[in-house]
Amino acid sequence: MLHKADVITSIKTTGLVAVIRAENTEQAYRITEACIEGGVAAIEITFTVPGALAVIQYLSSKYNSGEILVGAGTVLDPETARIAILEGAQYVVSPFLNVDTVKLCNRYQIACMPGAMTVREVVECMEAGADIIKIFPGELFGAAIIKAIRTPLPQAQLMPTGGVSIDNVGEWIQAGACAVGVGGDLTGPAKSGEYSVIVDRARKYIHKINEARSKA
Repeated sequence: MLHKADVITSIKTTGLVAVIRAENTEQAYRITEACIEGGVAAIEITFTVPGALAVIQYLSSKYNSGEILVGAGTVLDPETARIAILEGAQYVVSPFLNVDTVKLCNRYQIACMPGAMTVREVVECMEAGADIIKIFPGELFGAAIIKAIRTPLPQAQLMPTGGVSIDNVGEWIQAGACAVGVGGDLTGPAKSGEYSVIVDRARKYIHKINEARSKA
């Protein structure tokens, strides 16, 4: 397993975390494979997926040389974080700050990304020891919130999730996001079995991210 610092660096370098929400484990596997084919390096399996733990274990075993980062998402408590880590999760993402979850992740040197929306919440996440802070739900304020938060807190490492699309991903990156988390806009075609569309969208996201960084 990669060291925590390497996991964080990889996520920030690629700039894209695919947030997987699926109706069943088979769909989750197929979405993941499509994302990987499209060049995504970080996969977040949310605990809203039926059998999420089995998916994390399977993917962690299959991609055990570090070429793909497998994380656990929608983690609400340290108990869930611990079982995900035991099954191979390399990072843990939460929709809000649970200090005990951050402490547990730091104890085992696993990257932790709790959610926040206000400057106060971002500071609390940083003080608790968060590695990257998930700005959620991003659609409430749009990319402007990244610049607004990083003006007084330039050291904050922010990753918006929710409201990120191919059309606006460049705005999020140019506003100062270190990465973006993308769910439905990337994986939505799975509902109609169009996995090749997911591959194409993943490639477009990565291109847009790189393009925005070159202009920053």
